[in-house]
Parts: sequence; structure tokens; C-alpha cells
Amino acid sequence: MKIKEIMTSPVQTCEPGTNLAAAASMMWDSDCGALPVVDHDGKVVGMITDRDICMAVVTKRRLASDITVWETITGKVYSCTADDDAKDALLLMKRERVRRLPVVAQNGILQGVVAMNDFVLRAEEPKGTRAPDLSYRDVMEALKSISGHRILVGI
Repeated sequence: MKIKEIMTSPVQTCEPGTNLAAAASMMWDSDCGALPVVDHDGKVVGMITDRDICMAVVTKRRLASDITVWETITGKVYSCTADDDAKDALLLMKRERVRRLPVVAQNGILQGVVAMNDFVLRAEEPKGTRAPDLSYRDVMEALKSISGHRILVGI
């Protein structure tokens, strides 16, 4: 199974200069929890999540409308292409502990997004001797790794 078979496209995006209030509004209107951040050429320069927005507002002690996306994102982007195998993308998500990947062309231009939800909805159980393209086990192992606590307090 290829990423192009399960990715969402087109997707809402924002730019580095977008303020967090506007980004949150875009997420609300698009019913999503993350936005790819693209430059003026449409190349992906980061991702911003609803959690990133909440944490930035609390830690910076400023209004969301006064904080830009650029101040909030890490700039580290993990991505895949539409022709990548879904299992390879899932392994990347598992390894890097991310729930969403921007799908980009070879030149870095955004084509869509693939999220854990897309994998969950496409997972199947084995039928007889036929192994599914994407098994429940594949997805649950990735989700378990992604969901693990990064910092253990008091242990």
C-alpha cells in the first residue's frame, strides 16, 4: 500500500509568520490537530500542533495572537513521499515518535499529510494465510511507541 492511497489531500497549511490564534482557528475550521508550515514556495518547513500552541501560550506567557508559528516550531521535519510504502512511513513515525507526516514531492513541495488516524482506519486483521498490507499489530506497535512517555518523573 502506498501513502498516496491513504493520505489526506489537499490540507490546510500556515506560514511561519502566522500567529498562533490564526493557526488554532484554521485547525478548528479544518477539524485537525496539526498544520504543515510552508514557506512562500510551498515547501514544508515544519509542523505545528494544537499541543504546541497550548504549550507556547502557557510557557511564553503571551497571547496566542502575539506569538508566531515560527517562534513555536522546532524546524525539524520528518516527511515521506506519496509513492513511499505505508509500512515504511509508519516505521518512520514510530522511530521519530510523530503522529503525522507531511507528504512531499521530491522538491519538498507539500502534497498532503498522512496521520496515525489514516493508518488506524486502514489496518486489517489477517484473513487465513493472507497477511494484510497494514495489520492491527503494525499500527498498534507504532502507536505504542509514539505514545510512550518521554520523561519519567519520580522514577
